[in-house]
Amino acid sequence: MGPTGKTAKLQVSAAEIAAMRAAATVIEATRAGFASNDSGILAEVGADAERLAEWQHYPAGDVYDGCSHAQYFYHSHPPTQRGPREHGHFHTFLRAEGMPFGVTPLVLPEAAIADAPPSPPQAAPLKRGHRDEVSHLVAIALSVRGEPIRLFTTNRWVTGETWYCADDVIRMLDCFTLEAADGPVPVNRWVGAIMRLFRPQIVYLLRLRDEAVMSWRRRRRTNVFEDVRLEVTSSFDIDLDSQFALLDRLRSDPDPGISPGAARLLQTAEGWGEGHAS
Repeated sequence: MGPTGKTAKLQVSAAEIAAMRAAATVIEATRAGFASNDSGILAEVGADAERLAEWQHYPAGDVYDGCSHAQYFYHSHPPTQRGPREHGHFHTFLRAEGMPFGVTPLVLPEAAIADAPPSPPQAAPLKRGHRDEVSHLVAIALSVRGEPIRLFTTNRWVTGETWYCADDVIRMLDCFTLEAADGPVPVNRWVGAIMRLFRPQIVYLLRLRDEAVMSWRRRRRTNVFEDVRLEVTSSFDIDLDSQFALLDRLRSDPDPGISPGAARLLQTAEGWGEGHAS
């Protein structure tokens, strides 16, 4: 098992902290805009309580940026298949046309020779662009009030993605931009800003994802990417106000007792790997 319940540290550069601060400004502005319009992000994306249909993608057709090839959608599971605080979640992706040069899909030997058909995905993105390869970056869970409460990663079968190792997916994070995306502009700005604000946690989760998958593979001797017993591969509770407070502490104390230019990662909130199998 991995480091469940332990506090991890992650080095974050001054440039990354500056990007996180800029993202916080965007999120605060979109929050204020939602409040002034008496709406919220769930209403903006079309997934408010009156119209919500389980498993349906919001907005219809997914949101796609034809320049960066970033893509996302929001959906909700049935109440028995989601956490007590969760309304639904965004799934974020980068399609092949937007990936950095040199990234290569990971193909395990057992996947290359497996006779069984792939497990049917439960959260596959719609095909946008010209190529089939797509990488899932991270999912962002929201409360019924539209506040982000958790980040998590998933096994390959969940989204039907092409699997890339964590180092390659981490390189993709900076390619995820939504400036030219279709869909609701306030939501596009919010999703893009969340990805930048919580980038240190996302990087950490992607590394835990790979550890969880390889641990499962060693223990179960299975075609892990198609094993429906393993769904969520890493998970991390988040809170906007806590992240804003962290940035404030870094502004007043450039060395918060870790190392210059570093930020302390929040404590992992849940188990991962086998503890997340469903």
